[in-house]
Formats: sequence, C-alpha cells, structure tokens
Amino acid sequence: MHWLISLVLTSALLLVIAHLVRGFELDGFGAAFLAAIVIGFVNATFGLVLKILTFPLTLLTLGLFLLVINALMLKLAAALVPGFRIRGCWPALLAAVILSVANALLGR
Repeated sequence: MHWLISLVLTSALLLVIAHLVRGFELDGFGAAFLAAIVIGFVNATFGLVLKILTFPLTLLTLGLFLLVINALMLKLAAALVPGFRIRGCWPALLAAVILSVANALLGR
C-alpha cells in the first residue's frame, strides 16, 4: 500500500513540476503516473548501476553529481514514456533538484 501512495504522490509532484519548470511537460495524470512507475524502475536498475560506477566522482563532488545522475534518469524516463517530455538539460536538472528536495521533505 505504501508504494501505491508513493506513486500517487510522485505523480502529483511531477504534475506540479510540469507547471513550474518550462521545458518539463506532461500530458496529464495518466502520463505522470506512468512516468512515476518508469522513473522508479529506471532508478532501481540502471540508476543504481550508474550510481555505483560513479561513486568516486560523487564522493569528490560531495554528492552533487547525484543530481546529474537523477537528471539523466529523468531524461531516460521521458524518452520511454509517451506524453512525458523534457526539452533540454536544465529543465531535467531543475526537476531533479525539486524531486530530491520534495522526496527528502516527504520523508521517504
């Protein structure tokens, strides 16, 4: 049940980000929900491998490189989900920052 609440909250957060960040576009709640599922899957698989491989760089940058990795995972999810578009690197990075801060505040 916790994972379903997490998916719905992430979907709502993605919709809020779509209204705040120019270049971050979602076609509705269905696309946001599918995007939340794909983002979770991409982070759990490819993102985990990438975070392990880039650990020295992440350590060197005091964790800031994780935002770049999260932005890349968002761009990958946008490429896989119809109705979810990120136009450029800056919107992806800004969305990654907002998602990270919001998830920290929500206490995941």
